[in-house]
Amino acid sequence: MSTLKENWRVVALVTLLLLSAIALFVPGVPPGTSDTEGAGAANQSTNLQYGIQLSGGTRIQAPIVGTTAEGVDVAPADETALEQSVSNRLGVDSIDVRASNRTETVEVFARNVSESDVQSALEAEGYEPSEVRSGVTRETRENMVSVINDKLRESALTGGSVQQVSSPGGRSFISVTAPDRGREELIGLLEERGVVRVYAVHDNTENGSYVREEVLSQEDLRAGSAQRSETQGTHVPVTVKQSAAERYANDMVEAGFGSGSTCRRSDYDHDNLQNSQADCLVTTLNGEPVFVGGVDPGLGQSYQNGEFVNNPQFIMRTSNMSEATELELALKAGRLPAPLNFDNAESQTLSSALAQEFQQRSLLTGILAVIAVSLVVYLRYGRPEVALPMIVTALSEVFILLGFVAFVQYPLNLSHLAGFIAVIGTGVDDLIIIADEILQQGKVETGRVFQSRFRKAFWVIGAAAATTIVAMSPLMVLSLGDLSGFAIITIVGVLVGVLVTRPAYGDILRSLVLDED
Repeated sequence: MSTLKENWRVVALVTLLLLSAIALFVPGVPPGTSDTEGAGAANQSTNLQYGIQLSGGTRIQAPIVGTTAEGVDVAPADETALEQSVSNRLGVDSIDVRASNRTETVEVFARNVSESDVQSALEAEGYEPSEVRSGVTRETRENMVSVINDKLRESALTGGSVQQVSSPGGRSFISVTAPDRGREELIGLLEERGVVRVYAVHDNTENGSYVREEVLSQEDLRAGSAQRSETQGTHVPVTVKQSAAERYANDMVEAGFGSGSTCRRSDYDHDNLQNSQADCLVTTLNGEPVFVGGVDPGLGQSYQNGEFVNNPQFIMRTSNMSEATELELALKAGRLPAPLNFDNAESQTLSSALAQEFQQRSLLTGILAVIAVSLVVYLRYGRPEVALPMIVTALSEVFILLGFVAFVQYPLNLSHLAGFIAVIGTGVDDLIIIADEILQQGKVETGRVFQSRFRKAFWVIGAAAATTIVAMSPLMVLSLGDLSGFAIITIVGVLVGVLVTRPAYGDILRSLVLDED
């Protein structure tokens, strides 16, 4: 009888099977899940996520709100000043104006601003654009795609995709596809631009009125994960970037926060600042306050003595977990450069009928595959003690792969199913190679003979696995759509087989066929 030390590969296989079962069936174990239904969830019995091809969803195509003036020769040093001046003339937020020396353009991202308004504002500043047109620049469109991708990823909306599309008339749209989401839910995620600002609200000692000064912008902050604790309540830990930490500390000291301050939400009136009753640090999300609080005396002291620069961190408390999650999402994904015009959007509901059909047919196909492979293997060897472990090992490999997919919340699409089929095929082939090498070379009388034959078979298996991984690697790293998913599943399956299941089958076979007499 083999010792536990000799069968450590079997122990590793059993451990992986248990972990896979936990990832598949224990609610809330995979990262990114919550009390609400996960994106792309095909059913409630497992933690598996299905992509757009198998669960349905929504596709929305919407134009970007914006007007572009071309041929504006603005010096790099004057970009910020021009943006502020144009925003003041048009009565829009300064983040809705973007001037670029590199592209010689000025873009305005506001719904209520016409092309003639932009023309007049620039002429009043001494610039004569060669053309003012509806739409935005290619750089802005690419930035929009990047930020929306981040929003989908940070919001745990796995399986979503974003791309630029053009109409026959040359008009550009942003196309967003999301699995298992309705139109209103997807629009709700995308219509908020995620603009975060941090203000110091304090008493102006000159006239006794309260003023609101922006001390941190969104680009100055890095956010941790939204949390809930007994002492701090719901909050988001934030870190001020080194490039802004010293300036922020100096601004807070000048605003009178060097000794700390006591502030409650009821002390701050966002709509009428003069009704405020205390010095407060305020964070707004899309113009609405989500964090209103004072400054701890220790934190205020660190502003004064310079220690804050060495550890530029503090927390933003929120009223509830929903606000904390939205604040975290906005800080991590960044703000949308421009709003999307959902009034002129085209939406398409993608049917989930394929998911229903898949669940039924995949179960039937799996049963038939197991029966067929079992019969072929049994007919080849005529020994149940050889064929049964081979079938169980092959199925365990699939189960472990499903556990991996559930744990990382990777949405299953048709390409991933093809990867599973490839893994099953290579797995059974490798197990047959092991059995043939060991059993077809004569009787196995000693452990040394078994080990020699197993090593010979494993060299063949290892070389084939290396070839598969090398061949699939370019598909995995390149942006080739569904082919990337196929490559990822195949590579992970091959690694699991070579490192765990094939060696474990060797240990099982050793225990069954070795003649210890």
